[in-house]
Amino acid sequence: VQLQASGGGLVQAGGSLRLSCAASGSILVVYDMGWFRQAPGKQRELVARINSGGTSDYADSVKARFIISRDDAKNTVYLQMNSLKPEDTAVYYCNSRVRSSWSRPASDYWGRGTLVTVSS
Repeated sequence: VQLQASGGGLVQAGGSLRLSCAASGSILVVYDMGWFRQAPGKQRELVARINSGGTSDYADSVKARFIISRDDAKNTVYLQMNSLKPEDTAVYYCNSRVRSSWSRPASDYWGRGTLVTVSS
Protein backbone atom coordinates (compact mmCIF):
# COMPACT_ATOMS: atom_id res chain seq x y z
CA VAL A 1 0.00 0.00 0.00
CA GLN A 2 1.30 3.46 -0.92
CA LEU A 3 0.07 6.86 0.16
CA GLN A 4 0.70 9.78 -2.17
CA ALA A 5 0.22 13.23 -0.67
CA SER A 6 0.00 16.46 -2.60
CA GLY A 7 -1.10 20.07 -2.25
CA GLY A 8 1.55 21.61 -0.05
CA GLY A 9 3.22 24.89 -0.85
CA LEU A 10 3.86 28.46 0.19
CA VAL A 11 0.94 30.66 1.24
CA GLN A 12 0.54 33.96 3.05
CA ALA A 13 -1.02 34.10 6.49
CA GLY A 14 -4.78 34.08 6.22
CA GLY A 15 -4.71 32.05 3.05
CA SER A 16 -5.90 28.54 2.27
CA LEU A 17 -4.48 25.28 0.99
CA ARG A 18 -6.00 21.88 0.30
CA LEU A 19 -4.00 18.73 0.86
CA SER A 20 -4.87 15.41 -0.74
CA CYS A 21 -3.63 11.92 -0.01
CA ALA A 22 -4.54 8.91 -2.12
CA ALA A 23 -4.01 5.33 -1.03
CA SER A 24 -3.21 2.75 -3.68
CA GLY A 25 -2.15 -0.86 -3.89
CA SER A 26 -3.64 -3.94 -2.31
CA ILE A 27 -6.62 -2.51 -0.41
CA LEU A 28 -9.62 -4.32 0.99
CA VAL A 29 -10.73 -1.80 3.60
CA VAL A 30 -9.53 1.67 4.60
CA TYR A 31 -10.32 2.44 8.20
CA ASP A 32 -9.07 5.63 9.89
CA MET A 33 -7.42 8.26 7.71
CA GLY A 34 -5.62 11.25 9.09
CA TRP A 35 -3.10 14.03 8.86
CA PHE A 36 -0.15 14.67 11.13
CA ARG A 37 2.43 17.42 10.99
CA GLN A 38 5.93 17.99 12.20
CA ALA A 39 7.42 21.43 12.56
CA PRO A 40 11.20 21.96 12.80
CA GLY A 41 12.47 20.93 16.21
CA LYS A 42 9.10 19.57 17.31
CA GLN A 43 7.50 16.18 17.58
CA ARG A 44 5.01 14.91 15.05
CA GLU A 45 1.48 15.75 16.14
CA LEU A 46 -2.01 14.78 15.08
CA VAL A 47 -3.81 17.46 13.09
CA ALA A 48 -7.05 15.71 12.18
CA ARG A 49 -8.43 12.25 11.55
CA ILE A 50 -11.60 10.73 10.21
CA ASN A 51 -12.89 7.22 10.67
CA SER A 52 -14.68 4.99 8.20
CA GLY A 53 -18.03 6.23 9.52
CA GLY A 54 -17.15 9.83 8.76
CA THR A 55 -16.58 10.94 12.35
CA SER A 56 -13.70 13.36 12.62
CA ASP A 57 -11.67 14.98 15.35
CA TYR A 58 -9.14 17.79 15.34
CA ALA A 59 -6.27 19.20 17.30
CA ASP A 60 -7.43 22.20 19.32
CA SER A 61 -5.02 24.43 17.40
CA VAL A 62 -6.80 23.83 14.07
CA LYS A 63 -10.44 23.50 15.11
CA ALA A 64 -12.77 25.80 13.15
CA ARG A 65 -10.00 26.41 10.57
CA PHE A 66 -9.26 22.99 9.07
CA ILE A 67 -11.71 20.46 7.63
CA ILE A 68 -10.89 16.81 6.99
CA SER A 69 -12.91 14.75 4.55
CA ARG A 70 -12.62 11.51 2.63
CA ASP A 71 -13.73 10.00 -0.63
CA ASP A 72 -13.92 6.25 -0.14
CA ALA A 73 -14.47 5.59 -3.84
CA LYS A 74 -11.03 7.08 -4.44
CA ASN A 75 -9.40 5.97 -1.16
CA THR A 76 -8.47 9.59 -0.69
CA VAL A 77 -8.38 11.88 2.32
CA TYR A 78 -8.40 15.66 2.09
CA LEU A 79 -7.44 18.45 4.45
CA GLN A 80 -8.87 21.87 3.70
CA MET A 81 -6.79 24.40 5.60
CA ASN A 82 -8.21 27.90 6.00
CA SER A 83 -7.06 31.00 7.87
CA LEU A 84 -3.54 29.65 7.87
CA LYS A 85 -1.08 30.96 10.42
CA PRO A 86 2.73 30.97 10.42
CA GLU A 87 2.62 28.40 13.24
CA ASP A 88 0.93 25.98 10.83
CA THR A 89 4.22 25.74 8.94
CA ALA A 90 5.30 22.10 8.98
CA VAL A 91 5.70 18.97 6.94
CA TYR A 92 2.27 17.34 6.75
CA TYR A 93 2.03 13.56 6.65
CA CYS A 94 -1.02 11.50 5.80
CA ASN A 95 -1.71 8.28 7.59
CA SER A 96 -4.16 5.47 6.88
CA ARG A 97 -5.05 2.22 8.53
CA VAL A 98 -5.57 -0.27 5.74
CA ARG A 99 -6.53 -3.91 5.57
CA SER A 100 -5.04 -5.70 2.60
CA SER A 101 -5.99 -9.26 3.47
CA TRP A 102 -8.75 -10.93 5.49
CA SER A 103 -6.12 -13.25 6.93
CA ARG A 104 -4.06 -10.40 8.41
CA PRO A 105 -4.87 -7.46 10.66
CA ALA A 106 -4.93 -3.92 9.33
CA SER A 107 -1.69 -1.94 9.25
CA ASP A 108 -0.77 1.73 9.42
CA TYR A 109 0.77 3.40 6.39
CA TRP A 110 2.38 6.82 5.99
CA GLY A 111 2.80 9.16 3.08
CA ARG A 112 6.14 10.83 2.43
CA GLY A 113 5.03 14.26 3.62
CA THR A 114 4.28 17.53 1.95
CA LEU A 115 5.69 20.86 3.10
CA VAL A 116 3.34 23.69 4.03
CA THR A 117 4.95 27.07 4.59
CA VAL A 118 2.89 30.01 5.85
CA SER A 119 4.55 33.40 5.59
CA SER A 120 3.66 36.27 7.88
